[in-house]
Amino acid sequence: MESRTMVKMEAFLRLCAMMLSILAACLVGLDSQTKLLFNTIERKATFRDLDALFVLVHVDSVVAGYNLLQLGRCFISARFEGSLKGSYLYLAWVCFLLDQIAVYVSFGANSAALQASVLAITGARSFQWMKLCNRYTRFCVQIGGALFCSYAASLFMAVISSISAFNLFRLYSPKQFLLLKFN
Repeated sequence: MESRTMVKMEAFLRLCAMMLSILAACLVGLDSQTKLLFNTIERKATFRDLDALFVLVHVDSVVAGYNLLQLGRCFISARFEGSLKGSYLYLAWVCFLLDQIAVYVSFGANSAALQASVLAITGARSFQWMKLCNRYTRFCVQIGGALFCSYAASLFMAVISSISAFNLFRLYSPKQFLLLKFN
């Protein structure tokens, strides 16, 4: 019963992380705002203007797809709980390593996008970079919301990674050492 509860909790966290990653990718990828500059030039701000936002869309999409695949694994392992014992050690290692990679890549892409967004808000006078968010306010607010969703997805992925580590290292411990008791 403890294992089944753990799988349900992991599946719920993966579903939340997947939905937040999809939301962040859609918010960034579909965000654009057009402004008229100097009453003659029309300029459109999109996620392609900042390379970090372009990378964030792709990373969030891949993380959402990975969580969808792992969600399928959670449903299969919950259904066939007793019959997958033989190669479970290798599967636990693969899941642990892939979860670690997903968390670190997602967090790195979020941090790079946040850094680029802060530069868009504040500008950099020494490089003669203008502030962009005073002209494209709605665009910047939507990117901020997407970054919040993406960081929340990374946080969920970190919790999932700790569950994955628990599931892996539980296989190496004595029988009574790392058992969770759900009462």
